[in-house]
Amino acid sequence: MTDFISRRTLVRGAATAAGAALAAPFLNLGRHRLFAWSEQEYTRRCIDLVEGSLVIDMLGLTTLSGERRQKWGPDYAGLTEADATEFRMSGIDVFHIASGVGGRTSEQAYQNVLAWCASWNGVVAGRPDLFVRIDSAADLASVHGSDRVGLLVGVQNSAHFRDAADVETFHALGQRVSQLTYNSRNMIGNGSTERVDGGISDFGVAVVEEMNRVGMAVDVSHSGDRTTLDACEVSRAPVLYTHSNARALNPGHPRCKTDEAIRQMARTGGVMGITGVRNFVTKEEPTTVEHYIDHFDHVRDLVGVEHLGIGSDIDLHGYDDMPPAEYDGLKAAYKGSYAFRDKIDIDEIAHPKRVFDVTDGLIRRGYTDEHIRGILGGNFQRVLGEIWGA
Repeated sequence: MTDFISRRTLVRGAATAAGAALAAPFLNLGRHRLFAWSEQEYTRRCIDLVEGSLVIDMLGLTTLSGERRQKWGPDYAGLTEADATEFRMSGIDVFHIASGVGGRTSEQAYQNVLAWCASWNGVVAGRPDLFVRIDSAADLASVHGSDRVGLLVGVQNSAHFRDAADVETFHALGQRVSQLTYNSRNMIGNGSTERVDGGISDFGVAVVEEMNRVGMAVDVSHSGDRTTLDACEVSRAPVLYTHSNARALNPGHPRCKTDEAIRQMARTGGVMGITGVRNFVTKEEPTTVEHYIDHFDHVRDLVGVEHLGIGSDIDLHGYDDMPPAEYDGLKAAYKGSYAFRDKIDIDEIAHPKRVFDVTDGLIRRGYTDEHIRGILGGNFQRVLGEIWGA
């Protein structure tokens, strides 16, 4: 197999080549074109921040396309060198690959998540040249600059925990994050679109306590308001909103978090990853990257920049590039309260170079280098290290 050039070398080489090919006024502006397929230019500060930081997408999928997953195969042996280069050049070091795996019964959910964890362990075993499973703080510290992409195994539902002892079973299989509920009710608590939110059950308290004990992160991104607040009260470890938005900027949307919930998350020491899903960000059209950055500003002003991260909730290409039948089926699977519009993505941040555009947006808003490094991954690295160290 052809040897891969490191992402750092590729980024610097692309920037150098692009700069040499352009006129002096361009060079004086200190802006560089990184990708042959895009005319977008980035400042040296933006490039240095991305390539010099551990970048964690706390809800980043390898692909949303069933067709592409089938082409790649169960162990990703069909993933091409061009595909691999796209992952490396994205600037994202770690993808939290959580999906909403469930089942009609807890036993069915248990079996489904067993198979799901096994499939990802197969991917890591089948493509060790490209992927590494993230199990520990040491793994987070070593993946940046390794020419491999970290896969952080999480599940967007905890219905597979038939009893609290199952938490340790799935931890042993590599699961490091578990969202307590998806959008509907399970035995633990309630989802964001459930008709009535009764909060966390006694069973749910036992599950959270066991997650704290073994070092599995508690995520409530899709949980209802009462369940979200209960998790912050019950958990002895920091609580995560891996991929969510501020309801103050999008009133009434059930997938966004109230200011009270954001304050309580911060009180636990948690971190909130901001998503770029158009209908979560704002009801306004056109919806732009500036509306997205507004959510960072809101959380920063409310609780501090140390509680901010990125949870894009897409793959490298976004929902709007899905095969039409899969795209229509995805929209149809959610309640009307999700308020889907013609497009799901925000164009400026729904592509393989999106982390550079997010960084550019944060620079425009006046964030310091230290703050941007924290948002790109340092804040989630800190809190995951604390949780897993338990």
